[in-house]
Parts: sequence; C-alpha cells; structure tokens
Amino acid sequence: MRNIFFLSVFFLIFSGCSKSNEPQDSSMMISAVKLPAKANVNADTDSYDRSPDLSAPKMEQKIIKEATLRFETDDLENTFNQIQKAVTAGKARIINDSEGKDYGTIFRNLTVKVPSQNFDRFINDISKGVSYFEIKNISAQDVTEQFIDLTSRLNTKKKLEERYLQILQKAAKVSEILEIEKQISVIREEIEAKEGQLKYLQSRVSESTVTIEFYKTTAEKEGVKISYGSKIWTAVKSGFFSLSDFLISLISVWPFIIIFCVLAYFIRKRFKRKKQQS
Repeated sequence: MRNIFFLSVFFLIFSGCSKSNEPQDSSMMISAVKLPAKANVNADTDSYDRSPDLSAPKMEQKIIKEATLRFETDDLENTFNQIQKAVTAGKARIINDSEGKDYGTIFRNLTVKVPSQNFDRFINDISKGVSYFEIKNISAQDVTEQFIDLTSRLNTKKKLEERYLQILQKAAKVSEILEIEKQISVIREEIEAKEGQLKYLQSRVSESTVTIEFYKTTAEKEGVKISYGSKIWTAVKSGFFSLSDFLISLISVWPFIIIFCVLAYFIRKRFKRKKQQS
C-alpha cells in the first residue's frame, strides 16, 4: 500500500514538470523561426565595404620617376644625335619634339618616355659631354600606398558585385530586381573608374618622363657678321622710312592744315587793316 502511494506521488510530480517545460520549448521554437530575416541590400553593401581584404598579397614598391634637363651646347645636331642614340639604347621613345629661335638662342625641346628600369642609364648617356646643367631636376614619387589602396578597394567592389549577382538570382519581385540591377550598375562604374586609375598609375610607374631642353647661343656670332657699312646703310634706310612716315602723317591731317591756313590768312588780313587805320 505504501509503495503504491509513493508511485502515485512520483507520477504526479513528473507530469507537472513535463507540463511546465512545454511552454519554454514552444517559445524557443518560435524565436528560432523568427531569427532569419529578409536580406537587406544596403546592409549587405555596408558590411562588404567595411570588410578588410586580409588575403591581399604584398605589393612591390611602385615609384614614379621624372626628370627635367636644360643645358647649352655648341652643336644642336650632334647633341640631338647623341640623345637619339641614348633613346635607342634605352628602348625609349620621343613623344614630343619642338624647336625654335629666341633672342640670341636657337633651342630644341624633347619629351621622352623611358622604361623605368633604364631611367638611370638614359640620364647618364645624355649627361656625357655636358659641361654643366642649368636645370637638372630628378624626382622619384612613391605611390605604393596609393596602389595598395586602389587595389584593395577594387577587390572589395568586385566581391560586392558578385554578392549582388547572387542576390539577383534569388530575387523574385520586379521591384527588387530593378533595385539590385541599379546597384550593380553603380558598382560597375566604380570598378571601371578604379581600374582606369590603376592603369594610369601603372603607365607612369612603368615609363618615366624626361624633358630635355638644349640650346645654342648665336647673338655674338650674328654681331660679328654685320659690318660697319651695313650698319650705316641700315641707319640711312631707317631715317628714310621715318621721313616717309612723317609725310604720310601730314597728308592724313590735310583738312586741319587747310583750316589752319585759312584762319591764319584772315587773322593776318585783320591785323593789316588795324595798322592802316591807326
């Protein structure tokens, strides 16, 4: 009898515990169902923009080299031939060639694109035979950090584009498809812009720009060629031209000369009358 009583009490306690646990289990199931939310495009974008690209490899140093040279020479043609030899040896190319004559000088300007690995050799080849440089500016700009930043941003945008394409495949509503395609178009424009910046930087890194100006002084030599008699004859011609200009200027004001002569005639005639009356 006592054993039956204990069994009944134990059964009541066990059934009460099982009932008290049922609401907790059901609430856990409901919360588990409510956790997944609809994918948010903006939230995805932000999270992707903020995620660092830890897998990016280390990049070699990127240096932009430029030089500006100006010097005097005795023979423009020989100097140009020397520069052409340096261009051929350094696998460079001339992208601009201009020449002209200034007061007392004849000059020639060249702009040369040189592969960066041949930059120092090219400068040394040009410097041979130059006594001194009036201008010699050589600069080296380190753009490695800018290169790494652009590369990292480009990779991030490409990953974001892939994520949008995956979301686009799962989209069902027309409004969602149009919105995602709009975002993909914006990201594609950013990717192309960054690719263009990288190509421009890479071109400046791979090829250095060298600006060369060399000139020849001619003022003293021209002064020797002009003889003393030629200078006198030039002065006579200059005086003749000045006299001609003066006569032409008088002819151009002939109405004023006539008016002046008429007024002078009447004034003189009046003075004569006054003298006769007195």
